[in-house]
Amino acid sequence: MITYANLQKHPSAAPSLIGMTLSAFDSLYAEFEVAHPLRLEHIPLTRRHKQPRQRARGAGRRYRYALRDRLLMTLFWLRVYSTYEAIGFFFAMNKTNVEDNLKDCLATLETLADFAFERPGKDRRKLRTVQAVMDAFPDVALVIDAKEQRIQRPKSQKPTPEEGQAPCETAQATDTQKPYYSGKQKAHTLKNQIAVRPDGYIEALSPSVPGGENHDITLLRASRLLDKLAPEEAAMMDKGYDGIHNDYPDTRIYQPYKARRNHPLTHEQKVYNRFLSKYRIVVEHTNAQLNKFQVLAQVFRHQRDGHTQMVRVVAGLVNRQIAARPLKTYQAAA
Repeated sequence: MITYANLQKHPSAAPSLIGMTLSAFDSLYAEFEVAHPLRLEHIPLTRRHKQPRQRARGAGRRYRYALRDRLLMTLFWLRVYSTYEAIGFFFAMNKTNVEDNLKDCLATLETLADFAFERPGKDRRKLRTVQAVMDAFPDVALVIDAKEQRIQRPKSQKPTPEEGQAPCETAQATDTQKPYYSGKQKAHTLKNQIAVRPDGYIEALSPSVPGGENHDITLLRASRLLDKLAPEEAAMMDKGYDGIHNDYPDTRIYQPYKARRNHPLTHEQKVYNRFLSKYRIVVEHTNAQLNKFQVLAQVFRHQRDGHTQMVRVVAGLVNRQIAARPLKTYQAAA
């Protein structure tokens, strides 16, 4: 059985089981232990029946496992993304109790995920440390990209007959699959926009949207993320955002050149694209860190409306690791 006491005897296994070292887990738990009861105090409804709460927090039957072990189980599930039955086997628990514990802990972990560009501009601390500022592009505050994850194929919904009418067997089902089908991925997907600073630390995340009907540039326009940049700050992105200059003519945007029909790239443009990719690759490294948690790497099996929470929770965990060890460092600008 996987418990914190057993994991202490084999600390080298912690990164493979929960995605972080045992010392990093202890640091996370110190914050989680404070945030969890505070969140529960502000919940006015009961968990199962969503009725007004009549008893104080903490009433009722006690949990079988301590809060530390329940957090450990949640991180283990995020890391391996196994079924509730399998998690219940590892933790000697019924699958229904596993689901209840996961939902409880995930809700608290989401409150700990903080992203700078989601706060008001006056509360955002600008990155200007010598160790983390790009040498060639010192004005870049954000490197932006999109992340897609495969989902199970949505089921088509049959139209419900109006009152007084008999159901028609020939009525066509509503096509709920098309918005999610990504021609690029050749699969049904959910998409998130991710914006990182030059050292890989995640600064902003968009909610999960259907991957088929939302192009990268459409998602960027809807998020209005570039509006939050200060006048002296710039953004960097790939060729998928071609045309965003027309929306923000006064914002500095670094983008690779894109070849067009009858207009191939010149040698100088190809050299510039290779040079730019050396700096833009940091966002791909961050995506790779997110995908270490299998809940964001495998086909997402749960309800689609819960995907945003999963992404935010995992992003918060990844940020903790990047804060301790940046994915990329640069020389100071001359």
